Amino acid sequence: MSESMKRVLVGVTGGIAAYKSCELVRLLVKRGLDVRVVLTPAATRFVTPLSFQALSGHPARVELFDEAHEAAMGHIELARWADRVVVAPASADFLARIAHGHADDLLATLCLASEAPLFVAPAMNHRMWLHPATQDNVERLRGRGVDFVGPEEGGQACGEEGVGRMAEPRRIVERLLDGDGLFAGRRVMVTAGPTREPLDPVRYISNRSSGRMGFALAEAFAREGAEVTLVSGPVALATPAGVRRIDVETARQMRDAVFQALPGQEFFIGCAAVADYRPEREERRKIKKSFDILELKMRRNPDILAEVAAQPAAPFTLGFAAETEDLRQNALRKLEEKGVDMIAANRVGDGMGFEVERNELEVFWKGGRERLPYQGKDSLARRLVQLMASVVAEE
Repeated sequence: MSESMKRVLVGVTGGIAAYKSCELVRLLVKRGLDVRVVLTPAATRFVTPLSFQALSGHPARVELFDEAHEAAMGHIELARWADRVVVAPASADFLARIAHGHADDLLATLCLASEAPLFVAPAMNHRMWLHPATQDNVERLRGRGVDFVGPEEGGQACGEEGVGRMAEPRRIVERLLDGDGLFAGRRVMVTAGPTREPLDPVRYISNRSSGRMGFALAEAFAREGAEVTLVSGPVALATPAGVRRIDVETARQMRDAVFQALPGQEFFIGCAAVADYRPEREERRKIKKSFDILELKMRRNPDILAEVAAQPAAPFTLGFAAETEDLRQNALRKLEEKGVDMIAANRVGDGMGFEVERNELEVFWKGGRERLPYQGKDSLARRLVQLMASVVAEE
């Protein structure tokens, strides 16, 4: 736990998951933290301020215009007091209000007035979570540095299944206390983008990868405190802050760069769309348009991901599987055949996967799987990094 993190402001919004916030406050107090609680008026329909007063040892506040506190601008003092602010559960309405800068109740006002890091644990019906309006608000908040914990997938109070459950209190506490990030001080290598296999001085064989997902992962790991090395094929993307970048063009160049930088790496994320084959011969002169049919003889490229996973002291390996059919079967086969620890699979074609800003993933590992729903690649990368951290922690 960071020495600078001793005071936590817990915000509770209206929703059935509000009952879990009592356990969250109990766990934080048990860790020796000073906790204050603010509820929205809607939250009091599900839980009472008195419960939180008993658990935290301090009166829980609800009203913005509270004469007992506001004579001395109490909401500003509370905003300055907090080392961390966590809103759990955070409803769709609350996310919308803070995304657009509303200050229409005490909790929203505190979030605007506080300079403390803001964590939110969303909880809502899965259709509300996946609605474009909610996802746009999430993207906006993440862009401002708001840290999301969850939501998780599973059964919901409405009787439906899907992503929208509030993260469990213990997970939220771990996220709050890990002030330096989930991968603080850990060494992570990410490959990204396509490779180009030259045919002659003006032509090459490549694929549709834009590199967005790999770059988003490099940024997400860096935000979690990791020391990130990014090995990238040719893309038109800016290097994420704090990331060491190595540019390559061909699959063999990528392999050489990976193994040169591999010693000491603790995690390897093979997100690059490496060409499976290359022309057996690279012509020194431009091939002239002389024949109706041009036949190419191709040679298989090295399988970088499988080679890394087969090393005697291999890092934790996460691979990607881009599939047009039989997603689950192909992903599980690659998980086994390549000997990796995790596989993130996604469908490609028909506007999915490559050259788009949003995607969805089915993630598989030994003994588990989780679906990460359709969302922006930046937020998808952050969620995948969080999932990977939780899987590593369980090993």
